[in-house]
Amino acid sequence: MASFGALTMVILQFVLGTAYSLWGTGPTSTQSVGMFSSPLLAVHVVVGILLVIAAAFLVFRAAQAKSRAVLGSSVVALVAVLAAFGAGSSFTQNGDDGASFGMAIAAAIAMLCYAANLVILGRRRG
Repeated sequence: MASFGALTMVILQFVLGTAYSLWGTGPTSTQSVGMFSSPLLAVHVVVGILLVIAAAFLVFRAAQAKSRAVLGSSVVALVAVLAAFGAGSSFTQNGDDGASFGMAIAAAIAMLCYAANLVILGRRRG
């Protein structure tokens, strides 16, 4: 269930980031934006912080469960979430397209890892 929650959070983050990209005021190479400069971006940042906590908790839970596959996937997902967080922080400073792309790729990796966890855990129960 924790993997489903984390997957849901990553999808929500992706939607919030896409919405901000479409309707928010993005930073430029000469003008950064504050992480809480708009309500949409503020929600995106808060959910991102909660996602980092959830991803770390999921690694802890996977280690307790002693499932190597789930632990490995959860660690990769945590690294992807941290990479997306770092790319997002960079994006607010200079609006670099590469940072935006990095967030999207990292989110996709995290989604794939959490979906893999659901498949792995579903096979163990079934």
